[in-house]
Parts: sequence; C-alpha cells; structure tokens
Amino acid sequence: MYAILDIETTGGKFNEEGITEIAIHKFDGHQVVDKFISLVNPEKVIQPFVVNLTGINNKMLRTAPKFHEVAKRIVEITEDTVLVAHNAQFDYRILRTEFKRLGYNFERKTLCTVDLSKRLIPEAESHSLGKLVRSLGIPVSDRHRANGDALATLKLFKVLLAKDSDKTIIKGVIRKETHGELSERQLDIVESLPSETGLYYMHDKYGEIIFLGKSSNLKKRVNQHFTNTGNRARQLQKATKKVTYEKTGTELIALLKENEELRRNRPRFNQKLPAVNYSYGIRTKKNENGYELLKTEKTRNHKGFFAVFNGLVAATNFISKVTKEFELCEQLNGISVSENHCDNLDRNDCFGACINREDPENYNSRVYKAISKYSLVDKSVVLIDKGRDTGEKSVILIKNGNFEGLGYCELNHQINSPSILESIITPMESSANNLHIIESYLRRKRVQKILELSYSS
Repeated sequence: MYAILDIETTGGKFNEEGITEIAIHKFDGHQVVDKFISLVNPEKVIQPFVVNLTGINNKMLRTAPKFHEVAKRIVEITEDTVLVAHNAQFDYRILRTEFKRLGYNFERKTLCTVDLSKRLIPEAESHSLGKLVRSLGIPVSDRHRANGDALATLKLFKVLLAKDSDKTIIKGVIRKETHGELSERQLDIVESLPSETGLYYMHDKYGEIIFLGKSSNLKKRVNQHFTNTGNRARQLQKATKKVTYEKTGTELIALLKENEELRRNRPRFNQKLPAVNYSYGIRTKKNENGYELLKTEKTRNHKGFFAVFNGLVAATNFISKVTKEFELCEQLNGISVSENHCDNLDRNDCFGACINREDPENYNSRVYKAISKYSLVDKSVVLIDKGRDTGEKSVILIKNGNFEGLGYCELNHQINSPSILESIITPMESSANNLHIIESYLRRKRVQKILELSYSS
C-alpha cells in the first residue's frame, strides 16, 4: 500500500518551514482507496515568492485547521503504507519536523519518484515533475498546489510501476513489509484479488518472486494454486507468504508481460521457458508458372516466414483458413489431393490457378492481401485496446516490424504523437517470440483499433 503525498510550505529557513497545504492519496497499486486534502494554517507568514508560486496566501489560511488538528488523520491514512513523493526526502522531512513539534515520532518507509524515474526513464531531458509528466503526455492541472502535484505524482508512479519489468519496486516494498514473517492476511489472499485479467506474483518471506503467471481471472487462478495437490504444489503453497498482482486490461498484454518477466525474474517454481516458442513457419514460394504457394516448414527462426506457429497442425489449419478466406487454390497450397486440379474447380469455387487459367498477378494479389492482414513484417502500427480502468487505453507499438513495447494512456494525442507514445511505453525485447505472441493473438482475436504509423525504415 502506498501513500502518494505532496506538501506545500511557507518557505523560509531549513526546518523552520510550516505546512500550508497537504494532499495524500492512498493507493493500493491499482486504485486510490482513500484520500485526504486540506489547507493547513502554519501559524507563520508565507514567504512572498511562495505566494506567487502557489497562489496560497495568509488570508486563505486564517480559518484552515492547524497541523495538530489534522495530525491524527495523517497518521491513520499513512499507517502501514510506503510514502511516495517527488523528492520524497523533502516532504518526509517536513512531516517529521511537524510531528516532532507535537512530541510524536512519525516514521514511514519512503519511495522517491525522482530516483525511480532516473532509473526507469533515464532518457528524459529533465526529471522535474512538471517537465517529466509533460514529456509523458500526462495531463496536469493546479501545478504547485498539493492535490494537483499529488495527482501528477500518482499518474507518474503508475507509469513507473508499469515500466518496472524487474519488479524491483514491489519486491523491495514486500521485503520491508514482511521481515520474514508469515502474513496474517494469508488466508484472505484470494478474497483480496480481483476477478480480472492480469498477472499475479507469489512472493516468499524475503519478498522474492517465486512464481508468476497470467490469467483472465486472477482470483480463480490463485485459488487453484492454493487447492492444487501434489508435492510441488504443496511446496509452493508453503513458500508463498504474499501474492501481489498487476491488472493488464487485455489478455495480449498479460501474455507479453508474462513472457518478458519470466525471462527477467526466472522464478524458481516456474518451468524454464524454451529458447523459441514456435516450431513451424509459413513462407511463400513461386512455382514455375508464377503462382505464389503457401509452404509450411519446420523452423527455429522467424526470418523469411510471414507467420510462425507452435505446431504443424496449427500451421496447416491456418493455410486452410486463408485459402478459403481469400479464395486461393487448394491444390497450389497442398490442401487438395487431386492430381489434375483442385476439387473447388468443379464447384466453381476456384478461379483456375491450378490449371493456369487465372492470371498469376491477380492470384498473387490475393496472397499478398492475406499476408498483409495476418503478418506484422515491416509494419509500423499501434495496437489500441481497452485499458485497466474506464477511460484508459492500452497501446502496443510495432515499429518497422519490430515489437517496441507497451503502455497505457488516457488521451488521443498521446497515441498520435510518436515522441510521446515512445516515452510512455515500457520498452520490451524485440524478439521473434514476442512477435509470435502478438501475431498469434491477432489471428484469433480482435483489438479495438490498429493505427498505422509513418516511420522511415
């Protein structure tokens, strides 16, 4: 659990500043579950430059509660949380100073989004809050007011959590929370999980991920882990001290993130991934009469194939599908066993390529249309689909036939601007495996929209 925090102060000498406004959003890693926003009477004069910066003046604060009147609420909303702030050292110091004046020792773990963004978005020109969120296309209002900056920090933190493929943030937090002890909430783990699509992470007492998986129903899948029998299942149940999760919105993003994070984290209870997750490919080959034939071959390399599959049956079924969909010749594609011509010719369902009646150029144009529909080779597109919450979209970027990464956005201009789009996505390995995952998914399911982009190769 996190407490996203921002504080505005009076300015002045070090450790003599007073709080003028505070905003705290309690965030469970997925949604805000509580919040506290208030002006605060600092009982001292605000520095003129601060008034100009924030718009908060002494008159506004005359009837505002004093710090001791909101202290209990701050303690309650931040209890058992990690404080998250942009330049967390400053906000944490101010809070501790105010509590010390009341004779109370306020202690919380902290995370700084400045430090996190320097590690996860090193290419950013500036890591100041305003410039950083602007470069990511994150909408911001009420800059230099506590709630405006807290909301901007919250949206930035969501991006950072998504970019953290190594899960160093959550592993560090879990490690601090558990201290090697069994969690009292272990029996309630399943009830705490949503029945939504995403990834789940099973942690040991040290916070390390010992198993991760994806599911279209996180609650149901983790419940299965806890009720499975067998020696290995019991070992996993015994070793699991906490389960965290990440909603992905779509099955495709869950598949991609699972593949990426399994290779990065290598949890000890997961099976080792194969070097390639496909074994057959389909390529085109012209025959002596100039017709493009669809050929299936065994392969461990995506190069030269417009589609790859995890088995021979899947590859041959796909050829049958596109042959029918694009009115191609069954004999040319090895489906018909007739010696002279395909069976469809007698039913007038074939244009006669099998007996050289159809012009090869016309025939081949349909082959190329099939390839264009089902292959991402050399394409630059954005796959747009539903996000994790209402109003959010998920995006997957393919550039010149290479998978670049994925992310989430709320505004159309974030998608339409290539520079912003590339800044908000989480870069991922441009492997043949990932491309196979995407193409396989698109062969059986739809996304909301596929937007073509203009990139020079």
